[in-house]
Amino acid sequence: MRLSDTIEQFIKDMMQQEQQAEIDLKRNELAEYFHCAPSQINYVLSTRFTPDHGYMTSSQRGGGGYIRIVRIVRSGSEQLRYLLNERIGESITAGEVQVLCSQLAERGVITDKDAQLMAAAVSPAALSVPVPEAVKNVMRARIARSMLLCVLQQAGKREKAEVKPDEV
Repeated sequence: MRLSDTIEQFIKDMMQQEQQAEIDLKRNELAEYFHCAPSQINYVLSTRFTPDHGYMTSSQRGGGGYIRIVRIVRSGSEQLRYLLNERIGESITAGEVQVLCSQLAERGVITDKDAQLMAAAVSPAALSVPVPEAVKNVMRARIARSMLLCVLQQAGKREKAEVKPDEV
């Protein structure tokens, strides 16, 4: 496992152990704990704890400074709507789709198997046609939106099925 993966998992485990959607960390203390440069901590925070991953980060500089990580709490259908309406525009890269699929699987919105299938459908191998990368990214966005709409529709059907007649 790479150091970045280890640091990411460590932070997520801390949040889960404390059962909080928010945690304050000291960058230098984390760097010391992992025997790495503080810039490595910055890299993990800026690439693994983003709104696309379901997190917001902020920092307070100075002697008593800290980094605050807040988990954005959304239901599965809310997350899907965010992705459809705000995140996936007219174009998206294969890497960005991979991150989104992994995040959905991590939150239990889709299964790991579904995430792998969705990422494979828009992978560079699947779209290995002789067209510019920009065109492939437009195709990826349309394919990803179609898949997510299907998932959202299925989630809506499950939610309706879970409502008992006497609850209506």
